[in-house]
Amino acid sequence: MGKNSDDANNGISFQYRFIFGRGLEKTIDVKLDKKTLNLIPTRKTSYPKWTELTFFKCPNCSLDEEQHSFCPIAINLVSLVDFFRDMISYKEVDLVIHSEERRYAKHTTLQQGISSLVGIYMVTSGCPIMEKLKPMVRYHLPFATLRETQYRVISMYLLAQYFLYKRGMEPDWDLTNLVKVYDDIRIVNKSFFQRLAHIKIKDATLNALIKLDMFAQHVSFSIDRNVLDEMECLFNAYFD
Repeated sequence: MGKNSDDANNGISFQYRFIFGRGLEKTIDVKLDKKTLNLIPTRKTSYPKWTELTFFKCPNCSLDEEQHSFCPIAINLVSLVDFFRDMISYKEVDLVIHSEERRYAKHTTLQQGISSLVGIYMVTSGCPIMEKLKPMVRYHLPFATLRETQYRVISMYLLAQYFLYKRGMEPDWDLTNLVKVYDDIRIVNKSFFQRLAHIKIKDATLNALIKLDMFAQHVSFSIDRNVLDEMECLFNAYFD
């Protein structure tokens, strides 16, 4: 998985290799369109009922049920959910992740590995709410800490405001709307958890979603509580 091969097919690839021991491994290749950052999916001939758009549909979903029979996130997660359906969240695993630029490796819990992977699917599947996090996927950072995620989210949002400013639109330099963005994301996380909680699976994927939502909650909380003040000292060199 090198840069040249990605350029050749005009895509971006992430490979997640779960090594469970005793010869059991699972490799999942995620391919994104380089321009749109949309997931390049592997379509199935049929999908289970839990993938239907109306099955625990997110209350803030803007998709038209007449045009979209299925939840775009759900249909892309079917294979992932099926593979991990009988696994528990705290099962230990060696996780090796290859991106276009580098390789990451960590001995961790299954829920953390699935959480990182599910996060990519949720943002790139075509959900209108989650798409605002696409710049984060382009510069995906596996195993990011909460502080790293807070810094990346705020930096991403402020860069978006700069591009709005350049287009003659009104920027949100006070980060007011960022809280709303993450409030909407948390609604999607909770609704998707309900969707999966009504099928017979063990807790690995469910707890992966809880972990994602905890990060979203902390990011929103940090904006409300002015954690930016704690970051300000990092930029002292700019104030002279």
